[in-house]
Amino acid sequence: PWAGRIRSGQFAFDGTTYNLPHNLGAHSIHGVGFERAWDVLGEARLGIDLAAPWPFGGTATQTFAITDDTLSMTLVVTAGSQTMPVVIGWHPCMRRVLSRGETAEVIFDPKWMWQRAGDGVPDGTRVEPSAEPWDDTFGGVTAAPIIRWPGALQLSFETDCPAWIVYTERADQVCVEPQTDIPNAFNFENPDVLGAGESKELTLTLRWSVEHA
Repeated sequence: PWAGRIRSGQFAFDGTTYNLPHNLGAHSIHGVGFERAWDVLGEARLGIDLAAPWPFGGTATQTFAITDDTLSMTLVVTAGSQTMPVVIGWHPCMRRVLSRGETAEVIFDPKWMWQRAGDGVPDGTRVEPSAEPWDDTFGGVTAAPIIRWPGALQLSFETDCPAWIVYTERADQVCVEPQTDIPNAFNFENPDVLGAGESKELTLTLRWSVEHA
């Protein structure tokens, strides 16, 4: 139920300080759903309990729908008996080089990015977008980001999200990650909060088209 890093795995909520295990250097990253098997709940539907080390409980479900040129994924996180903070999203990671076509390029037009502190975690300050390579969080994205492999494939990311992490530091992969808030959001003012039994929902549609050359 958090996306990206939580600095030092620590945050305060409702008067209590919580400490999460470190799984990326000194930080806690990407919640619990990426490290565990999900249960099959039905056709095209998966679910998982948000158990320890997440201290608040709750559940998450994903449903999937595929057509000839799209894959839609809907993620729903529901709080259990306790109020809890929440950030949700996905981490699509693609090969830079396919069996044909040119090397992947990321096409998008953010209005700002959040400045990274020395430990790689955003400090909450908005700055002008820098040049690549990136391991950064961007905002003000009004058109669907695209990964394009010229001469092979174009893939667009369609969702209503305020924060996008784009990772291009490695030569073999590129990641475009829509999230409902920035990394370390639990340590900033006014994180998203779910009351007991409340849910947060997000849908991402990947749309592809083949390029012929």
